[in-house]
Amino acid sequence: MKRREFLGMTVAGMGSFLPACGGGGGGGSMMGGPAQAPRAALAAGQPLRTLPTLANTATQAGHFAGALEAAPASLALVDGATTALWLYNGLLPGPLVEVREGDRVRIALGNRLAIDSTVHWHGLPVPADQDGNPMDPVAPGASRVYEFDIPSGTAGTYWYHPHAHGTTAEQVSRGLAAPFIVRAASDPLAGIPEVTMLVTGIRLDGSGQVSPNGPMDFTVGRQGEQLLVNGGRLPVHTVRPGETQRWRILNATSAHYLRLALDGHAFTLVGTDGGLLGAPVGPLGEILVAPAQRVEVVVTASATPGARFVLRALRHATDSMGMGVYATEELLTLSTTTDPAVAAFPLPATLRPVAEPGTGAARKRLALTQSGMGMMGGMFGFLINGRAFDMNRVDLVSTAGETESWDIVNDTLMDHPIHIHGTQFQLVSRESAGRVTAAPYRAWIDTVDVPAGTTATIRVRQDLPGKRMVHCHILEHEDAGMMAVLEVRRA
Repeated sequence: MKRREFLGMTVAGMGSFLPACGGGGGGGSMMGGPAQAPRAALAAGQPLRTLPTLANTATQAGHFAGALEAAPASLALVDGATTALWLYNGLLPGPLVEVREGDRVRIALGNRLAIDSTVHWHGLPVPADQDGNPMDPVAPGASRVYEFDIPSGTAGTYWYHPHAHGTTAEQVSRGLAAPFIVRAASDPLAGIPEVTMLVTGIRLDGSGQVSPNGPMDFTVGRQGEQLLVNGGRLPVHTVRPGETQRWRILNATSAHYLRLALDGHAFTLVGTDGGLLGAPVGPLGEILVAPAQRVEVVVTASATPGARFVLRALRHATDSMGMGVYATEELLTLSTTTDPAVAAFPLPATLRPVAEPGTGAARKRLALTQSGMGMMGGMFGFLINGRAFDMNRVDLVSTAGETESWDIVNDTLMDHPIHIHGTQFQLVSRESAGRVTAAPYRAWIDTVDVPAGTTATIRVRQDLPGKRMVHCHILEHEDAGMMAVLEVRRA
């Protein structure tokens, strides 16, 4: 069964304020009712927004200090309605945090929501007590300070979002997500213009409000969302003909796999979750970015002046469980100016060393399984090693500094992007129907996609002691119990 083939029953009867685009999953066609003309933030075809950055108030070199407030906010997203959202500093998406390797980071969170919240620094190797995990909530009306160092070698594209127990999906769907970029002292691609593209999703009901999750969402992940790039719907990104750019693309949706393709162009992959690869990989006609994953790609625009090309999220062929249709969707338009073409930027043959994490003898097996009835009203439940999440139980134990091999076995009927807190790791191989395929290149990642019926073998090492989360990053699955506690103990 295909994963997304009966979305309509989830959102039937909802009037949509968002017109359909691309005819597929997350578009207005899934939401019923007449479409109305958009305005303000969701008016299609506006210029791609440059994300505002979080101000650094530190006065000392090598330090970053900032403040975030998670609070209710109202924005005029569509015509005829003001939408109630939850935002960082009143921004959709939240402010981009930009730091450098070696920086001491100190960010205060004020929680002005009516529920617990946290800030999880997704992918960053921060101490366990600074990781924003669900065992460390920030109560309504309370504040706390997150403080950590940015280690050398961690330059890359990350993001931050809440990780409160049972409400992560709701908080992200209402707007709480933003990029976090770590810069290196020496970057071999520093001469290439950069663009950050945060892909999020929004689903509005007939009154123009963010619709709550239903049983189908907790079964297969949030359905029927309109995809946004930097908070805009179908924005236009304008470049000079022939211009080479470095795109940092972040998948901050709850459950949408992004199989990216750009009309008339190829991608060169230069980075993944944990930063640059050892060497460029490409040309690639498409790239799959699972929920929570990030990629860095180099794109050289067509030399044709006055041309338009569409960046699409193609239908993800391995969708499963027969619960919805995600057809190809348009994300943005790449438009070339009428200026004379510029010369393409030549890429270096090598980017940075990507060492193996070691070859320890310890081995773990994570079995992803499916039960007949799920929590939160889901039709199915998804478990790790036969158990639903309990924050008071330790499920896995590792030793700090010890490399382990993990076999993540997906015995369910749908794909799961598995995220491990506190570290980066490497995919070694995948097994499907008895055939083992080595990873095509060495890369640091923090989220590995494990398709239905396959096994992903990773090599991972945790260097910081404490309790960490291991979970599916389909956020509705996480909230409904597809999460485990890993305790990292000192050697």
